[in-house]
Amino acid sequence: MMDIKITTNQLLKVLQLLSWIIFIGLCIEAGGILVNTVITLFIYPQGVKNFWEGNAYLSGLYKFDRGHFLVITLTMIITAVLKAIMFYLIVKVCTNKKLKLSQPFDQELSRFIMNQFYLALGIGLFSQFGFNYAVWLTKQGVQQADMQSLHLDGADVWLFMAVILFLIVQIVKRGIEIQKENDLTI
Repeated sequence: MMDIKITTNQLLKVLQLLSWIIFIGLCIEAGGILVNTVITLFIYPQGVKNFWEGNAYLSGLYKFDRGHFLVITLTMIITAVLKAIMFYLIVKVCTNKKLKLSQPFDQELSRFIMNQFYLALGIGLFSQFGFNYAVWLTKQGVQQADMQSLHLDGADVWLFMAVILFLIVQIVKRGIEIQKENDLTI
């Protein structure tokens, strides 16, 4: 029987590649929503049909009220940009190689995880706001939105992730303290 062993380095390279792919996809999504919103609001109102997902809801919302359309699309843009920034930071950490696996507890790791915490929290809060706003709009007579196609679903998952990241930051901070104490005793 042949044993296949995957080293940590190989796994990190695969994760780096996946992070790049996700980052590029999120940039395309954020840019697409932003460009379609600007075109629809300022240049070509029929451009609302160019939203690749959720266009039926967004078309109805645009006809109902341009201000509500702007709020929903702005929320979509903000969450998409925050997700792209999150993966940009992951790609940046992988390519800069500032994190030292030999001494994992350092300020760079703490700062990275804290930034991820803030981004996850922001995504969760804006997703929850967009979700609640769309539910409120449904009560005002707008057709019911498909939150998944608007990418405003899963706020609870993002908030849960933020809590976990915050906990990890606290553990890393404690690890940094212990590591400094050990360095001083040597």
